[in-house]
Amino acid sequence: MPDPSPATRYSVALLEEFVHLGVQDVVVCPGSRSQALALAAAALERAGSIRLHVRIDERVAGFLALGLAIESGVPAAVIVTSGTAVANLHPAVLEAHHSAVPLLLLTADRPDELRGIRSNQTTHQAGIFGSAARLTRDVPAPTGVAGDEASARSLARVAVDAAVGVGPAGAGPVHLNLALREPLSTPLPALDRVEPVSRPEASAARMTRPGILLERGKRTVVIAGHGAGPVAEALAHAGGWPLLAEVSSGARYGRNLVVAYRELLSDPEFGGRVERAVVFGHPTLSRQVPALLGRDGVEVIVVAPTGAEVYNPGRRATHIVGAANVVDGSIDRAWISSWVQESRRISDEKSHDVAPDLEAAQSHDPATRLGYVRSEFQAIRARIDRRMLALAVWGATWPHDRLVLGASRLIRDIDAAVPGKKIRVHSNRGLAGIDGTVSTALGIAVASQADGAGVTRVLLGDLTLLHDVGALLGGMGEGMPRIQVIVGNDGGGTIFDGLEVADSTESADFDRVLYTPQQADFSAIAAAFGWTYLKASTRGELDQALTAPVTSGVLIEVPLER
Repeated sequence: MPDPSPATRYSVALLEEFVHLGVQDVVVCPGSRSQALALAAAALERAGSIRLHVRIDERVAGFLALGLAIESGVPAAVIVTSGTAVANLHPAVLEAHHSAVPLLLLTADRPDELRGIRSNQTTHQAGIFGSAARLTRDVPAPTGVAGDEASARSLARVAVDAAVGVGPAGAGPVHLNLALREPLSTPLPALDRVEPVSRPEASAARMTRPGILLERGKRTVVIAGHGAGPVAEALAHAGGWPLLAEVSSGARYGRNLVVAYRELLSDPEFGGRVERAVVFGHPTLSRQVPALLGRDGVEVIVVAPTGAEVYNPGRRATHIVGAANVVDGSIDRAWISSWVQESRRISDEKSHDVAPDLEAAQSHDPATRLGYVRSEFQAIRARIDRRMLALAVWGATWPHDRLVLGASRLIRDIDAAVPGKKIRVHSNRGLAGIDGTVSTALGIAVASQADGAGVTRVLLGDLTLLHDVGALLGGMGEGMPRIQVIVGNDGGGTIFDGLEVADSTESADFDRVLYTPQQADFSAIAAAFGWTYLKASTRGELDQALTAPVTSGVLIEVPLER
């Protein structure tokens, strides 16, 4: 067997060092210029060193890696060839940047002598992701001289440190643009299994800002946006303050939770009396929260341990701090109890569920028993609305499961409806785009089910699914995780129906360019990609579909009224 080429030796050294540093997942897209990296990844998979995922679409690959890293906390690596393949990673890179998710982007490129001469599949790749990358390195082609492999291992260490947030920028994507010269690959001997010596988890605990101590005297609310985490609930509990926690905050639980926060923030008796707001994470699901934070007389404290970008509507934050704690003192119990009780009253008013009349079920009067049966039968056959769908999916999900929410109308429906529950909920809220929702969920499913537990459920709209429909095509021989993709199909983008533009333009024009109606056959889509298809038009069918055993990919279509 001839000696491996410089490209092959460098690729093996780089990937082996990533594995030493704890990287577990590598996502590969096919391509010629990247073949040395791809084949090195395949050899490491055979040795049992990594989990390898192969995808034909770079956008899908980027978001799959994003989901893997979100769930594991460990950077996932993506390998792509040169040219437009690199540009297709950009949506996932932007989401990783704004959500502080660690990614390693390994993009193959031409060596210096082939740049700037219109060589095929060549563009300016170095720096293509701009300020979204925590680190960008344009790496010259290895030549086979002594030190190439040591240089590769050193680069891997620098890249992982940057990705997990060793430094003030926090965790995020790292771009290694790797020039490779022919021969692009050569036969590769069997590799030994590489054991990780560390686990480089991204950690928000690397605080770069000072903390603050808060007195209890002011009428305060704690706002938990996307990714806030349990510290938000802990502060609300310690301060005795209302907790306004979005559904993907990681803090939507506890006795201080206020589900109907939109209504109460709009009420002068509640929102109008707020004197201080403490903000965690990235709130994106209501207009009432930024309106509160922009109001005169409200002290705004933003808790952001790391990162240059901070959520600060109107740039009105009084303090931007790394942590917040409470000074000992008495709790204003009237303040917290009024919020919680009024929220419960509003939620009860909206609820369509009525507890079964068990006395009627056991009555000796045949007419009474028949009335009970009819009412229960009616409930089972009830048509599904958005609130019912939200509550059903939420109710079917448990702590060992994962719930992923698309950036569509349904995430707002579920945020407005569901009670507190300590479960893992994710949504791509860094930029709140519909890109890559299914791909991200598949990454989360694969990583979370590594120990064999749980089901991942994805609740999304029809356009969000169609935008990422290529994600339904899994890698050959990889197996499909246990995942339910639940698509609320209202025939288009009904989120736009709630915007002012719906009342100020021609309805035909509005439908054509905003609502964008579609008539996709989701059963045919499921069949094309080898997924199980179910349709749930009634409450009974939905409950049955959500609780059925899941062994692979299931697409559940739920027709909804516009």
